Amino acid sequence: MRILLAEDHTELREAITRRLRALGNSVDEVSSIREIRTYLNGAHYDVGVFDRMLPDGDSLTLLQALRNAANRTPILLLTALDRIEDRVEGLQVGADDYLVKPFAMDELMARINVLARRGEPLRDTILRIADLEVDSGRHEVRRAGVLIPLRPKEYAVLELLAVRNRRAVSRNDILEYCWDTLESPASNVEETIIASLRRKLGEPALIKTVRGHGYKLDDAHES
Repeated sequence: MRILLAEDHTELREAITRRLRALGNSVDEVSSIREIRTYLNGAHYDVGVFDRMLPDGDSLTLLQALRNAANRTPILLLTALDRIEDRVEGLQVGADDYLVKPFAMDELMARINVLARRGEPLRDTILRIADLEVDSGRHEVRRAGVLIPLRPKEYAVLELLAVRNRRAVSRNDILEYCWDTLESPASNVEETIIASLRRKLGEPALIKTVRGHGYKLDDAHES
């Protein structure tokens, strides 16, 4: 997933970011409403996690503007405001979920996953190409029933290829989906990851190069 996290408490923001990235997600971190607007104008996000009270205002004001502009990005609000009236107000304005501080990190991760599934088209949890299975619920990959350990970025790239289901994926799509805006991956990083995936997945090869465009997962024999 690609997630936009807005939280002005530095330690909390960094802790959430570390946990999300450890699970293979891409996270852009901001600490103000102004920055939220900037990032939303430049990229698509699977989920937004916004602290309600930021230094330059109440996130509800921004959220209402987003919904009025038909932006349907799933949004989870974090807040120290624990009155029922506050939670109801947030949901009525357009928040998809509302989590009161302090919270358990595991609960936050579970709620983000639920919102991401709501925002994407309905599809099988397990994506299959030939004898390859990509389990997006468990973040596990098997070939011919054998579990294949992958690093987070390797899994993210493979999942993207599996979701596209035999359609070509460009280098730019891979970088946008799997890396944060502030990350600076090496110029050939996707080639390195593709090579590692090909080695780990074994034969017959399923990751095909589409000349002039990128890569795709396909079990068809190359002529």
